[in-house]
Amino acid sequence: VQLQASGGGLVQAGGSLRLSCAASGDTFSSYVIAWFRQALGKEREFVTVISRSGGSTFTTDSVKGRFAISRDNAKNTVYLQMNSLKPEDTAIYYCAADRELSILAKRNREDVGKYDYWGQGTLVTVSS
Repeated sequence: VQLQASGGGLVQAGGSLRLSCAASGDTFSSYVIAWFRQALGKEREFVTVISRSGGSTFTTDSVKGRFAISRDNAKNTVYLQMNSLKPEDTAIYYCAADRELSILAKRNREDVGKYDYWGQGTLVTVSS
């Protein structure tokens, strides 16, 4: 499956952005989709993940209540709605997919190495 992330940009603190991850090349609903982010000089970190049906999501504590992941399997697209953005949310945001992964275990769903497919990333910059 090929992934294309989009929707990043420059926003003031407190603002909102919606990222999109469009997929092609395989049965989209067979994949779990996650968002990771990587700030300058830091390791890539898990943000949130959604199950194949969209019925289950898991989100890291630092963005819980501000970020929401959703998917539209008819459009082969996953969304990341980001509200109340903070300067520390500044990073390149990547979507990732895996066909076999079970996201029930935290150590699995948050492991960069567990995802076989990655998009190219989209830059989010939050100014103070």
